[in-house]
Amino acid sequence: MTATSPATPPSPSATDAECLALTRSLRRRGTLVLSVFALVWAVAAASGAGSATDAVPLGMEVAALVLTAAAIYLGYRGSASPSSRVVSLPANWARGVGIVNSVELVAVFAVIAVSNASGRPEVVPAGIALVVGLHFFPLARLYDQWQYRWTAALLTAVAVAGFVLVAAGLSSETVRIVVGLGSAVVLWGSSYHLAVRG
Repeated sequence: MTATSPATPPSPSATDAECLALTRSLRRRGTLVLSVFALVWAVAAASGAGSATDAVPLGMEVAALVLTAAAIYLGYRGSASPSSRVVSLPANWARGVGIVNSVELVAVFAVIAVSNASGRPEVVPAGIALVVGLHFFPLARLYDQWQYRWTAALLTAVAVAGFVLVAAGLSSETVRIVVGLGSAVVLWGSSYHLAVRG
């Protein structure tokens, strides 16, 4: 354990209690962020299935809300047992996370701008999924969460599938549904893993 909180510099003398508290805090925050972004992807997928008042997209959105709420509940429940493994954070991990997330945000806007400027807006979901997937590779090390490598690999695979669908000439709605649901499932899977296994 090498850090006491996201706002303070690493401290090799952190107590076991401090390490456990930080581990729990990071995993709870990870559960929240992953499940909320899964919800965003699911809503994007639902938008490709019809208008907001149609039964299918409405059902998808309701299911997405339930899955997200359940993940957050599991991650924040007071009866959860302590994590079986305490994170071991690298030096300046919080700064590294900030850099990775900033690069991700810029890349997402670049994907949207380039896709729209080139007249290929149907590429946007796959492009964003690729950016999000790739950014989990360094986060796996910075947060000391090995499962983020699986998150990264699976999101990248979803992005590749999206590009294949675009190349095959499928509609933008179909691409949005496949990439949106695929990304949502991967992120929910990761959030539930964090919530239950740590």
